[in-house]
Amino acid sequence: MVLPFNTISDLDLEDKVVLMRVDINSPINPETGKILSFKRIEEHVKSIMRLPPCKLVLLAHQSRPGKKDFISLSEHAKVLSDLLDRDVKHIDSLFHDKALDTIRSMKVGEMILLENSRFYSEEVVLKDTTMEVQEDSHIISSLASVGDVFVNDAFSALHRSQPTLVGFCRLMPSCAGPLIEKELEALTKVTESPKRPCIAILGGLKVDDSIKVAENLLGNGIIDKLLTVGVVGSMFQWADGYDLGTPNVNFIRSEIKDCDELVARCKKMLADHPGKISYPTDMALNKDGKSVRIQLSKLPADAPIYDISVDTIARYSIMIREARSIIANGPAGVYEIPEFSEGTVEIFKAINGSDGYSVMGGGETTQVIKDMKMTGIDHVSTGGGALINYLSGKEMPVITALKRSKELFQDENGTE
Repeated sequence: MVLPFNTISDLDLEDKVVLMRVDINSPINPETGKILSFKRIEEHVKSIMRLPPCKLVLLAHQSRPGKKDFISLSEHAKVLSDLLDRDVKHIDSLFHDKALDTIRSMKVGEMILLENSRFYSEEVVLKDTTMEVQEDSHIISSLASVGDVFVNDAFSALHRSQPTLVGFCRLMPSCAGPLIEKELEALTKVTESPKRPCIAILGGLKVDDSIKVAENLLGNGIIDKLLTVGVVGSMFQWADGYDLGTPNVNFIRSEIKDCDELVARCKKMLADHPGKISYPTDMALNKDGKSVRIQLSKLPADAPIYDISVDTIARYSIMIREARSIIANGPAGVYEIPEFSEGTVEIFKAINGSDGYSVMGGGETTQVIKDMKMTGIDHVSTGGGALINYLSGKEMPVITALKRSKELFQDENGTE
């Protein structure tokens, strides 16, 4: 695969001051301040270990202003130190003298982690402004004065335009890190000339995201079949004229903004792509905590739909086994409750045992894979919003910035 931007093998990083943007934004215990999951940090550790000897300056964020987990990165530095088995010093500054003086005094082989970039207003208020404005920020102009090369490895922030993500790319040679390279190679396998048949399985509660993805994947002929589960499946049932029942309609209206518009978009997809969209033909209702099966023909339901049921599981499992390329995001039901986890477990087992190339992502999806200790999934994405935006066909600001940097510095190979 030929990427349209530089990677770490294209630039000279050895002995240089390397500014590396990572996304180690992690779930935090609000009581203790301890990190609850090391998943993203572990992925970036793999990238760091592939770098040549250099003076490595890590930039990252944690949460956003107003959130309980909007904290310093000192704990992240400790986790990085433990995982890398080398000292990663946390600097409680981003671009002021303390940070700049520390960078200037670094020796090859040393590594530091600067403070949470979102502690500084420019990173937040300059979001989505022009490249010129972001380049002129104090964060970027200060750090660019002491850096030689910029490496962006923050795949899960690929869809964002903020100073520490895109601001360096026209000021110094820049490249994608190993994690971004790995993620994009996996995604292109299922979106650019995928092996056929190619299917997508979309579920969960984030219907707006799933519909954007479905419109792009179907509209551009990327997939041959869309299998819907969860609330996404309910929306397509509704769009095809089924009465879901008062408990389910009320739930959807309370949880999903502009649900009528989304139903209309589902209806249009059903009309534009006849035979290519499947929704559940039987479901599990939650009746006083017990699972009660209902067939599609027996709707409306007098209780909330919490899972798919046996016929749908069997039908979908056959299509999964026959697929050569698989994209999956979101659970099939309320899998956190054991009584309603069967659909999610069986669908994921089918994907795990499939011979097709599988790409899965999303926070809930990743947790299910971890809980079930699955090893047959070809690629589990670290991205949430980035993955959705990529599969929706949207422009990714980080990719655009890295492409521009390659054009500007194509003859410099990362050297002065």
